[in-house]
Amino acid sequence: MFNKNIKLVLTLLIFAGATYQFIESNIGNGISLLFLGVLVLVLYFKNEFILLAFLKLRKQDFEGANRWLDRIKNPEGALVKKQQGYYNYLKGIMSSQTNMNEAERYFKTAVSLGLSMGHDMAMAKLNLAGIAFSKMRKQEAEVLLKEAEAHDKRGLLKEQIQMVKSQMKKTQMPNQHFGGNRQMRRKNQR
Repeated sequence: MFNKNIKLVLTLLIFAGATYQFIESNIGNGISLLFLGVLVLVLYFKNEFILLAFLKLRKQDFEGANRWLDRIKNPEGALVKKQQGYYNYLKGIMSSQTNMNEAERYFKTAVSLGLSMGHDMAMAKLNLAGIAFSKMRKQEAEVLLKEAEAHDKRGLLKEQIQMVKSQMKKTQMPNQHFGGNRQMRRKNQR
């Protein structure tokens, strides 16, 4: 795993080598070095381990995806900002199976860093809404659901959002005042 700055320096060196090969009339070598330089540049913006984790996740192999993500030792040094968002997004998906507090932290970090796809941002906010609702924070969950709807422009998560909304309507939240309302009513009746 290379630092993101090392990838940029390596790209510049490869492009310099390609330019030298073109000057020396070694066109074939120059072209192959250009392809290699473009590959390294693409891996600067799209991290290889995150891509492999997405492939594992697509096959429902959560353990394999988590192994690929664990190979990224220092996300801040190795990834650009958007890729850090996706790293936290994937970690949130993995940890939502076992630890809701950790998943909430990862999803909040992913939302703050930003995700380039609207449906990914909608999915992160939908998960945050579900976590907030399970922790008895109904207003926060409603706000997050509205934001998730706004980000889901293609309607990919429409069914899931409607399901969470209907679940919120069915479930009655306990009185947050814990009996304080009854005491106030008794005082007012006297």
